[in-house]
Amino acid sequence: MSRPSGLVQGTLDLLLLKLLGLEPLHGWAIGLRLKQVSGDILQVSDGSLYPALHKLEQQGWIKAEWRTTENNRRARFYSLTRLGRSQLAKEAANWDRLSGAITGIVRLNEA
Repeated sequence: MSRPSGLVQGTLDLLLLKLLGLEPLHGWAIGLRLKQVSGDILQVSDGSLYPALHKLEQQGWIKAEWRTTENNRRARFYSLTRLGRSQLAKEAANWDRLSGAITGIVRLNEA
């Protein structure tokens, strides 16, 4: 099965907010979790992941702190802020509307 070459604009923000709403994660773990949960369909390069995390942090939706990983390495762990939880609810509602509209179009019967 082919893999999508890109995500719908803004979808990465929603996915990151959702994952970080479940538990704090470091960057490598975020990429791995996204890949696992999506059944290897969604993969995000470091060149997309870290700028997106930085943007979310600048917007106040996530915060980062240095911690030690399970492999005894220091890494930045990201977690959702209260403002981020509010934004996640907005983004999820927008996604539901958008995906519902797209699904409706894709399922149209041909004449």
